[in-house]
Amino acid sequence: MKKSIRTMGQRMNNIRIKKKLIISFILVVFVPVLIVGIFLTVAFRQNVLDQATQQITNNVERIKKQTLDIIRMPIEISDKLLVDSRLTNVVNTQYSSTFDVVKAFWDYRDFKDYIQLYSEIYNIRFYTTNMTILDNWEFLKVTDPIAETDWYKSAMERDGIHWEYIKDETKNNRRYLSLIRKITFPTYRTSGVLVIGVNQDELNAMISQEPFDTMIIDDNGYMIAAKNPEWVGKNISELDFASKLTNKAAGTYEFKYDGKPSKIVIEDLQPESSFNRLKIVSVFTIDSIVSGANRISLLGLGIILLSLVIAFVMIYIFSAIISKRMLVLNKDLNKVAMGDLNVISHVTGNDEIGILSKQFNNMVVSIRGLMDEVAESHKQQAQLQLRQKEIKLKMMASQINPHFLFNALESIRMKAHIKGETEISSIVRMLGKMIRRNLEIGARKIALKDELEMVRCYLEIQKFRYGNDRLTFRLDIDANGQEIEIPPLIIQPLIENAVVHGLENVAEGGFVWLKTEVSDHMLRVEVSDNGVGISDAKINEINESLHDMEEEEEYRIGLRNVHQRLVMIYGDGYGLTLTSELGAGTRITFEIPIGGHSLA
Repeated sequence: MKKSIRTMGQRMNNIRIKKKLIISFILVVFVPVLIVGIFLTVAFRQNVLDQATQQITNNVERIKKQTLDIIRMPIEISDKLLVDSRLTNVVNTQYSSTFDVVKAFWDYRDFKDYIQLYSEIYNIRFYTTNMTILDNWEFLKVTDPIAETDWYKSAMERDGIHWEYIKDETKNNRRYLSLIRKITFPTYRTSGVLVIGVNQDELNAMISQEPFDTMIIDDNGYMIAAKNPEWVGKNISELDFASKLTNKAAGTYEFKYDGKPSKIVIEDLQPESSFNRLKIVSVFTIDSIVSGANRISLLGLGIILLSLVIAFVMIYIFSAIISKRMLVLNKDLNKVAMGDLNVISHVTGNDEIGILSKQFNNMVVSIRGLMDEVAESHKQQAQLQLRQKEIKLKMMASQINPHFLFNALESIRMKAHIKGETEISSIVRMLGKMIRRNLEIGARKIALKDELEMVRCYLEIQKFRYGNDRLTFRLDIDANGQEIEIPPLIIQPLIENAVVHGLENVAEGGFVWLKTEVSDHMLRVEVSDNGVGISDAKINEINESLHDMEEEEEYRIGLRNVHQRLVMIYGDGYGLTLTSELGAGTRITFEIPIGGHSLA
C-alpha cells in the first residue's frame, strides 16, 4: 500500500502543473460538486416536503388548540350545571299546574344567559324524565325515540362527557357537535341528560383558513367541520380514502388521494373529562408541495453543470500561468504569518507575481517600522499618563475654595466692632491654625487626627458665624483610627458642603454629624446634615459631575476634587457615595483601605 502511494506520488511529481491543476479540478471540484449538487437537490426536495409536513402538523396542532378553546366553554358550563342547585330544583319539582312550570322556567334563565354570553355555545337543552314538566326547547321530556338513540343510551350508561355529531330537534333536526353529559340528582334519585351544542360557525371559520383539505371527525366518523363545506355532515366512509383511516393512530402517513401520492396527518383530540375523542385530519398531495422544488432543483443542477464547464475551461486556460514563483512567494507569506518579519522575497519579474513580491517586501519593512513606532508610542504615552496623573493630583489638592475664610474674617470683624467678647480670640486662633495648616499641606499624606482638627476648627468658626441656634455639630471619632494616614483636605470639603449647601436655607436647628469607623482594615467616613436635602434628579446630576474633569459649576468643585482624588489614589472602587431626601438632609460617605497605596 505504501509502495503504491509512493509510486503515485512520483508520477504526480512528473506531471506538469497545468495538467495537475486540470486533474485536481476534476477530482477535487467537478466530481464533488456534481455529487453535492445531486445530493442537495434531493435533500432540498425532501426538506421542502418535510417543512410542508411540519407546517401541516403545526397547523393541525393549532387547530387542536383552537378547537379545545372552543369546546372548553361547554365543558366549564356543564361542570357548573352539574352542581347547580337551582337546576336541580327546576328539574325535580313535581308541578301541579302549568302556571308553576312557566314560573319556574321564567325564574331559571341560565341557559339563555350562557348562549348570549358565549359565542361558542349554539344551544343548551336538558332531557328529563319528569313528566310534569313542559317542553320549552330548553327542558325536554325523554320520549321513546329519544331514549332509543345511541347518544342517549351512551350518556345514561356511564358518567362523564362524550361528544357526538347529533340532530337537534329544537333546530329543525340540524346536526351539531354536542357535549352530552349525564347529570345525576342523588337527593331525588333521578337523572337527566345535558346537551350543549357547539356553534358550527366557529368551527367552520377556523377550518376554512387552512391551505389543505382539513376536517374534524367525531367518534362515529362524521365530519363536524371541513375545509370543503360539502363534506360537513358526511361520514368519512363516503370519501375514497376512508379505508386508509381505519384504526389509524395519530401520526403522518403516505397514501394515494385522487390517484396522486399524498400525505395525511392525523391528530387525536381528547377533551377534558371526556371518555371519547375527536380526530383532526389534514390531507395534501406531494406534487402540490414539491413541484416548485423540482423546478428549482433542475435549474440549480443546470447552473451547477454550466458553472463547472466554464470553470474547467478557465482552469485549462490559466493553469499555464501558475508557476513555481507563486509557491515560493506563498512560503514567504507563511513565514510572516508565523511571526518572522526578517523574510525577504527573492521572486523577481514585472508581472503581477513580481509586483506582488515587491509589495510584500515593502509591507514587511513597513510592519517592522510600525511595530517600532507603536512600541515607542506606548512608552511615551505611559510616561505622559503618569505625568498627567501627578499634575491632576496636585491641581485638585490646590482647588479648595477659600471663600469661607474671608466670610469668617468679615464676621469676626463685624462682631468685634459691635461687641468685644473674649471668644473672638479663640475664633481668630482657630482661623489662623486653619490658614497655617492649609499653607503647610503638600502632596504627602497626613494623620487622620490632623485632618479632624482642621474639621473641628472649621465647624467652630462656622458655628461662631451662624450662632448656636442655627448650627450645632457632633464628632463621633473612632479612637483606633487617629494615626491612620489619609490624603490631606479630604474630609473638610465634605463638611464645608454640608454647612454651605445643606444648611443654606435652614434658619435654626442645623446639625452636622461626622463619624469615622475602623473595621476590617478599612476606614469609613460619614458626613451627614439635617438640611434641605437634594432631589433624585439633582443627585444624579451631581453623581455625573463627580466624574467630569471640566465641570464649571463652582459649588461642586470640592466634592468633585475629593471624589477624583480618592479614585486616582485608591482606584475606581473608591469614591464618594451620596444619599439624600428632600427635607430630611444629605449623607456623604466613603471608604478607603488602611495603608493603601496610590495607583498613579
